[in-house]
Amino acid sequence: MSLFEPHAPESAALPNAPLPERMRPRNLQEFAGQQHLLAPGKPLRLAIEAGEPGSMIFWGPPGTGKTTLAKIVAASLSANFVEFSAVTSGLKEIKQVMADAERGAAHGLRTVLFVDEIHRFNKAQQDAFLPYVERGAIRLIGATTENPSFEVNAALLSRCRVYVLQALTESEMVLLLRTALHDAERGLGLLGIHADEDALLALASFSNGDARYALNALDAAARVLAGKRETQLTKEAVAEVLQQRTLLYDKHGEQHFDLISALHKSVRNSDPDAAVYWLRRMLEAGEDANYVARRIVRMAVEDIGLAAPEALNLTLSAQQAMHFLGSPEGELALAQAVIYLALAPKSNAVYLAYGEAGKDIAASGALPVPLHLRNAPTKLMKELDYGKGYQYAHDLLGRAAAMQCLPDGLEDRRYYRPTGEGRERQLSQRLGELDRLRNRTAPQD
Repeated sequence: MSLFEPHAPESAALPNAPLPERMRPRNLQEFAGQQHLLAPGKPLRLAIEAGEPGSMIFWGPPGTGKTTLAKIVAASLSANFVEFSAVTSGLKEIKQVMADAERGAAHGLRTVLFVDEIHRFNKAQQDAFLPYVERGAIRLIGATTENPSFEVNAALLSRCRVYVLQALTESEMVLLLRTALHDAERGLGLLGIHADEDALLALASFSNGDARYALNALDAAARVLAGKRETQLTKEAVAEVLQQRTLLYDKHGEQHFDLISALHKSVRNSDPDAAVYWLRRMLEAGEDANYVARRIVRMAVEDIGLAAPEALNLTLSAQQAMHFLGSPEGELALAQAVIYLALAPKSNAVYLAYGEAGKDIAASGALPVPLHLRNAPTKLMKELDYGKGYQYAHDLLGRAAAMQCLPDGLEDRRYYRPTGEGRERQLSQRLGELDRLRNRTAPQD
């Protein structure tokens, strides 16, 4: 028997399973939301109905149905469904699962391998899937809350179709809650509970598009009512049940991306009080501290840059401290980092330079390297003037040669334009000094 025994996706949840598990949709007809993908004629629905959905990545916030959709895909293929967690599994387990799937494929059995939080796998682990995806031994379905363009290997990503899942709307959430409330077989129908429209709307608003949270909250509210021998679910009863949940992600339109945007823009605007407030808001809401740490590192290079180059080291140290100490102790390191970033001198000169270089590359393509900058390890290359005219800067006054280092056509480009902020004031002076040195050593006409 294999380490991870494949199982059918349509197996019924246990009667004492959590309400979200009991109410998990068994087919597309029961599925709530994602109509941009699953309405008749839409891309994912067509792929499922055709029986050839291929490997894919589901990208979206928690509670939007990524796991459920994977199980529905497996059912549509009459395939074994193997659920695999990037949090608890390593390369050894991956190889075991892949070997089992390949043996099954040799006997005509299909396998859908569902990898939850695929963005947590490192490059070697992700690469282990490639040959099996290419040979068709598995249909890989990855789920991620992070942008797969940054978190999934390009080679693996090129073999998968990416589908973006969206948070459920309030109307979709209310419909889902009503269904669970009245379903006597899998839901709460036997309790005889009736809900005010305002109560369901409150649950939908508090859930912030997360179906799992909404159903768990409904279940908790129903248990409270049952304990009181009451059957009417009101907005006040919902508020009583949810009083322990801090109202962080529950306002209309205020989502995960809104708060990280507020944190980033507060840092950019040099407001340490707002920065530490938004940081605490995110962490109190249960946001992944590692995600916050990554974004803080991004702020150091995007908005501070060379005006205070030590900011990058500070933020990387904060990320390491968070990893080493865990919560709540490590959160102070993140707070220290964002306060420093807010107070640090600001420059986006590196960010702009990198972007402008990218625009020139896109416009001009792969321009040839100037001959004098090319390596000349062979006699033939030297005869072709590779390396001819190269000036060794260490032999020159000021160690700066008047030598073209950009390709022809871009020789006068200036991408990096330092500001007068912080350390960049000195860098600006250094650039001016280098320009004067090159002008003195430039060949005279």
